[in-house]
Amino acid sequence: MPLALVTGATGFLGWHVARVLNEHGYQVRALCRQPGRLRELDAEPVAGDLRDPASLRVAVQGCQLLFHVAADYRLWARNPAEIYDSNVKGTRNILDAAEQAGIQRVVYTSTVGCIGVTNGSVGDEETPVSENDMAGHYKRSKWQAEQVALEKARNGLP
Repeated sequence: MPLALVTGATGFLGWHVARVLNEHGYQVRALCRQPGRLRELDAEPVAGDLRDPASLRVAVQGCQLLFHVAADYRLWARNPAEIYDSNVKGTRNILDAAEQAGIQRVVYTSTVGCIGVTNGSVGDEETPVSENDMAGHYKRSKWQAEQVALEKARNGLP
């Protein structure tokens, strides 16, 4: 079975992604700052931080899949640069590492806050949206990170 790296596996969504991968027979490697939080998962913990490119290069080695689920989801921070460092620079760092390692497939997780506002219809990834529509540092940083992921995909990252 392929080896999948999951970022954010100690968080709510990432934990569930890793669990579903386990249920489908995938080997899971979990990038985490606190490996003890990998409760009830069959996952290989790997210490790392999205802001540390060297740790990410180690984490992706031997993986075929990357599920990038981690994010700094604080709606407020004394120093908003921390949110951008994790979400925007961190996304670029992990995608760069995946590209260099020859990862076969990347799944990037954004946020519903990056979907444009509609006139009463259901919004989706085709709904027009701009950075000016993003209220707050979390949404703005996730929108910027999504642009990084889209750029990488346009340039051939699978």
